[in-house]
Amino acid sequence: MRPVDGRFGSGPSKVRSEAVAALAAEADDFLGTSHRQDTVKLVVAALRNGLLEMFDAPDGYQILMGNGGATLFWDAATFHLIENSAQFLVAGEFGSKFAKAATLAPHLGDQHIVEGDPGTAPSLIANPEVDAYCYTHNETSTATMFPVVRPEGGEGLTLVDATSAAGGLRFNAANSDVYYFAPQKCFSSDGGLWIALCSPAAMDRINSLAATDRWVPEILNLKTAMDNSLKDQTYNTPALATIYLALKYTEWVNENGGLNFAAGRSEQSSKIMYDWADASDYVTPFVQNVENRSHVNATIDLDDSIDADTVVAVLRANGILDTGGYRKLGRNQMRISMMPGIDPSDIEALTHCIDHVAAAMRG
Repeated sequence: MRPVDGRFGSGPSKVRSEAVAALAAEADDFLGTSHRQDTVKLVVAALRNGLLEMFDAPDGYQILMGNGGATLFWDAATFHLIENSAQFLVAGEFGSKFAKAATLAPHLGDQHIVEGDPGTAPSLIANPEVDAYCYTHNETSTATMFPVVRPEGGEGLTLVDATSAAGGLRFNAANSDVYYFAPQKCFSSDGGLWIALCSPAAMDRINSLAATDRWVPEILNLKTAMDNSLKDQTYNTPALATIYLALKYTEWVNENGGLNFAAGRSEQSSKIMYDWADASDYVTPFVQNVENRSHVNATIDLDDSIDADTVVAVLRANGILDTGGYRKLGRNQMRISMMPGIDPSDIEALTHCIDHVAAAMRG
């Protein structure tokens, strides 16, 4: 009854065993070597080029990267991507964190927050007062998808947090100026690295703000990150295993048909998950609008007669891991990853396991 692989966390997420084996086979020549030398720089170059291929990037777009993950990137963006004021779509934990970082930045003006209830996806509103529009492609905390679009009639950069979406959801790269993420989710890697697909307009903004007298800590300096990325390296020493695992995921996807392949796997898993939830008498998808239900992770509410924490604990005792709901939502809820590295057959097996535990709890 149990899934072949029991890892269903929404981040960190399942790391593909094939990638770990490949890393182990090359570890002696790769791990513990200088990131300024060709052994590592060639891996970084392969990752950057592979991502441009996966995302079908328009001419002139580049992949930039640096250490620290998406959390660090939010702070860096307040220095070199937001000129004065941005609009933020906030309907969950992660959208609110970037908005908070910009609101607290003493060198910026007033920020414009468009709020929605958790589980909803508010829309962009063209505003001549803002120079950047910021939102998540997939709000990980609530499992809500936002469309990757530019504001109709609006100007300014479009900055998309794709941490749990990149490599698993379809999108048109031309609709964003910065599509940034950390690789510990769909990319089946570890955290501690940020990666950003940047348009020429975004790189122009970085250059122009770097030329001002705006002070910035060097670790948050996107100009420094850009200059190093274009040399296929990072400003300071990266986690080499993280870069390698992200490359192995990128190669796996591109060798099997690109983003259509990866997104197709998640779409297959999400259909299994939501069809099961819709047919159940004790499970309800948290996101009501079908078009906004995430394909890469799902939030499902359980009937009050079935305690979600108990279900999660029983699953964990049987090797099925990290299915608990997002703590700050405070609901009787489970949150389940359906990222491309997870086999759809394991999603189906998981639904049978949840039914089995629920039946036992009902007596």
